[in-house]
Amino acid sequence: MANRALRSSTVVAALTAPVLLLGPAAAVAAPGTPPGRQLTIESVSNPRPALVSGGQVLVKVVPPARPVRVDVSANGHDVTAGFRAQPDGSLLGLVTGLRDGANELSARTSGRGPEQRANLRVTNHPGTGPVFSGSQQLPFYCETQAFGLPPAVQPFCSAPTQVSYRYKTTAGVFAPLADPAARPADLATATVGGHAVPYVVRVERGTIDRAVYELAALYDGEPSPVAPDRGWNGKLVYTFGGGCNAGYHQGTSTGGVVNDLFLAQGYAVASSSLNVLDNNCSPIISAEAAMMVKEHFIETYGPVAHTIGWGGSGGAIQQYDIAENYPGIVDGIIPGVSFPDPLSVGGPVSDCRLLNQYFAGPGASFTAAQKQAVAGFASYDTCVSWEQTFANRATATGSCNAAIPVAARWDPVTNPRGVKCNSNEQLANQLGRDPKTGFVRSPLDTTGVQYGLAALKSGTITAAQFADLNAAIGGLDHTGKPVAQRIAADPKALETVYAEDIVNSASQGLRETPIIDQRTDLDLAGFGNDIHTTEWSYVMRQRLLRANGTAGNQVIIENHPTAPEAAAAGAYELDAMDRWLTAIDADASHRTPQQKVLANRPADLGDGCYLSAASRITEKLTYPASGRCGAQYPVAANTRMVAGESLSLDVLKCRLKPLDFRDYPVTFTAADQERLRAAFPGGVCDHRRPGVGQHPPIGTWLSYGDERTGTTPPTKPR
Repeated sequence: MANRALRSSTVVAALTAPVLLLGPAAAVAAPGTPPGRQLTIESVSNPRPALVSGGQVLVKVVPPARPVRVDVSANGHDVTAGFRAQPDGSLLGLVTGLRDGANELSARTSGRGPEQRANLRVTNHPGTGPVFSGSQQLPFYCETQAFGLPPAVQPFCSAPTQVSYRYKTTAGVFAPLADPAARPADLATATVGGHAVPYVVRVERGTIDRAVYELAALYDGEPSPVAPDRGWNGKLVYTFGGGCNAGYHQGTSTGGVVNDLFLAQGYAVASSSLNVLDNNCSPIISAEAAMMVKEHFIETYGPVAHTIGWGGSGGAIQQYDIAENYPGIVDGIIPGVSFPDPLSVGGPVSDCRLLNQYFAGPGASFTAAQKQAVAGFASYDTCVSWEQTFANRATATGSCNAAIPVAARWDPVTNPRGVKCNSNEQLANQLGRDPKTGFVRSPLDTTGVQYGLAALKSGTITAAQFADLNAAIGGLDHTGKPVAQRIAADPKALETVYAEDIVNSASQGLRETPIIDQRTDLDLAGFGNDIHTTEWSYVMRQRLLRANGTAGNQVIIENHPTAPEAAAAGAYELDAMDRWLTAIDADASHRTPQQKVLANRPADLGDGCYLSAASRITEKLTYPASGRCGAQYPVAANTRMVAGESLSLDVLKCRLKPLDFRDYPVTFTAADQERLRAAFPGGVCDHRRPGVGQHPPIGTWLSYGDERTGTTPPTKPR
């Protein structure tokens, strides 16, 4: 949680600590502080002082209990005048002018009693990044003008910061406001901390980490990091946008910040164009952008009590993966229509493309019911939708954004070094490139996968259909072109995705993260062609259970895809998450972080569903679905589950066992047996065993280096 993360960066001074840097100015500690306290200095805007960016850092100094004078310096220069006493007796100050690389900060007491000194080394990185995500994509096309910012140039796409104002009218819409001190006749009010404030919103836009960022908060004069704003409740909502694509451009949208649900209650809102997965399908890059933007927010507005993640689809992927691998950036998450990570979804997406091709050709005789049974979804239209919306992300150039000039795109003959628009491009720093093809190594695999196995066992398809399907399904080559052979994963890619938790194991940061999985049900009810199928919420639950022995920190709440229910669910979930995090922040017990999360879940918060906007019931949700919610919201499967994979869906390449026709409840002809032997020369998937390369991750906060300054080394050699 936020407080836990802050404590991790504290430097506690011993009385014998060596003198580093001193300054002549002074501040006096407030009375009433605990006896025996030692002088400390810590980084507030980024709890990891080795990962500070942008040339400044918000610093907190906690003096000892006795009345003392405190001097603070940075790189030998006195900075104490910039510090301000806080109600808790600490001192807070924004230290600016940091140089790239190491900076030495120091605090010293003087007056009665022995002198104490505390030191903090802060490592600063350029505001254009990277900090830990590794080499940045080149070329990188700028789109600042989409946000009303001036044109920018590659490679950093930097633009000056702009501040504008909007207000909410009594008619319920946001309108521009030239002068934030003006009070239009139709100005609405918001309620923060029990008092009414003018509903005027300050919106800040600029560039950080090569992306365009946005901040929004109620306006109560110019914000200050050392003086609280009465229009801000001290909490931050960080929004994430959907999709998944190759990148190479800045993006024209963020997760959205001018949102009445948040602003009307005094929350501040932040996001970045690299927090939209359609602009950047890398949770690692998204984590870096969110860390840097949140750091800037704190340096503008002050310390944050806790940060809540918000967003659906690809926005949910980012929340789950950032909370798992870079814990502390978001403290609690509310992922909507969720998926666990980009690579877990890749199997069913590729499967759908292959199935669509098969059913349009040799499998044309399959009935609608048979196709649905092979795909596993509630409606086969979901497979059609996957190909229409996302299958081109596995191709070389089929999903290139319009910002990428055609002349710059990859062509095997005319431009073999051009931009490749495969979504795996964003994982180049993790997976590396295949030297034979130049494409990012792929962990996708269909070797041994028995498509339609459950449909065969249920009698929905015949033995002959099963044999023909698996013999003719084919695969996709590295450019996304259909070929007769099945897909084989790159062994180095498999090793990496498990070691570095790119396939989300739910075993690290997520075990200590409050989760409200916001499942707007799009499986049926006229949305049967939607890709956001409900089983993925239960996939993540299964991973939590397997890794931690409990999924008590994840609540799933289902609602129909109507505006009234979505609004009711969103309002309840935001309030419940805030209460959950507030209770954890106040928990001073000796429980472990995981125990605190489980112990402080609000009593009224549990699995359940909305029967209508005015009626929410609480009951345990299960897979397969049961109870009243199960009747309202049935949950289907997908292509890999029908092929025999378990609910955790984290096996990218299965281990094989010999093909044994005694395992099937049907009799195959000699010809069909021969076809299946040819389809499975090495055997079929053995889902009783872990996947190839599957093992526990090596840890959180992995670094892929900072190639510009070298101040953040990679976690391991690459």
